[in-house]
Amino acid sequence: MFKILHKEELSEYVTLFDIAAEDIAKKAKPGNFVLLKIHEEGERIPLTIADFDREKGSLTIVFQKVGKTTHHLGTLDEGDFLLDVIGPLGLPSHIENFGKVVCIGGGVGIAPVYPITRALKDAGNNIFSIIGARTKDLIFWEDKMRNVSDELTVTTDDGSYGRKALVTVPLEELLKNGGIDLVVAIGPAIMMKFVCKTTEKYNTKTVVSLNSVMIDGTGMCGGCRVDVGGETKFCCVDGPEFDGHKVNFDILMERQKMYLDEEKAAMERYREKTGG
Repeated sequence: MFKILHKEELSEYVTLFDIAAEDIAKKAKPGNFVLLKIHEEGERIPLTIADFDREKGSLTIVFQKVGKTTHHLGTLDEGDFLLDVIGPLGLPSHIENFGKVVCIGGGVGIAPVYPITRALKDAGNNIFSIIGARTKDLIFWEDKMRNVSDELTVTTDDGSYGRKALVTVPLEELLKNGGIDLVVAIGPAIMMKFVCKTTEKYNTKTVVSLNSVMIDGTGMCGGCRVDVGGETKFCCVDGPEFDGHKVNFDILMERQKMYLDEEKAAMERYREKTGG
């Protein structure tokens, strides 16, 4: 059993948990994820590790309430317990001194890009970070990202905070100035697709994390198959990070739609049962 040490509502739909998981915290690295299960009859869901504290023996997860399990997860409070937290899983991010790096977090993707950005900064990179969301209420961890960045740009689609722009706008401005050695992007698939289309024009290496398509998290179900450079890869065991210029995002986004009917039905049953 894994105790929830701290709960924080980052927005109406985004929640943070600090969880007691000493063994996982000891081994966690940027880019890793965990499998989480609320109770014996619940489903396992993969969530990227947003932070970890080796001294406290805790890890931080940030999740968006979009389906039945994440809505149920959001009803738990500090002091409650999770049945299972398994990890760290997935290949960690490749960290070295690349030079000038742009780190981009879109929506809830701000959480998993944070530990990668911190590690890249600690490795001596010059960090230009961009975080964006549809509206101001969905922006979080601005201060944390600013603390590990040499320069931070905040964008919102509706202009309610920061620059009214998609993340690709300040990205292209940085690329036009030249000297960018690496771009790291985590967020909705459509955002990562257009980040990669932007960086392709400048032949800039781009790494994306495809954590959102994972299901089982162990390579057993095959649900996270993705086309990378014409080869089939499993996000959970071969990634979750890949060369963004090789990812077929159109196939990826079609795969994300495969279980929409089942997810909708599960959510309706949950609401009927809980009255929520």
